[in-house]
Amino acid sequence: MALGVLAVVVGALWTLQGLDILGGSRMSGTGIWAVIGPIVAVGGLILIILGERSRARAKRGEAPTSTPMEPPAGHR
Repeated sequence: MALGVLAVVVGALWTLQGLDILGGSRMSGTGIWAVIGPIVAVGGLILIILGERSRARAKRGEAPTSTPMEPPAGHR
């Protein structure tokens, strides 16, 4: 979840620099950062949501959604 928060902050920073709202960097005013920033921020939000869902599932004591592999036939 911490990685998600970091990605949201960095994505917002890159967006502001790309839009030339936040100056003082070589990235300021460069349009590509106005595109990359929101993509990184949305990825961070996804990481936060997945982390919170996993955390809530662990608190309830539920098993992971993936099923373990069955042993090959004849090895039971």
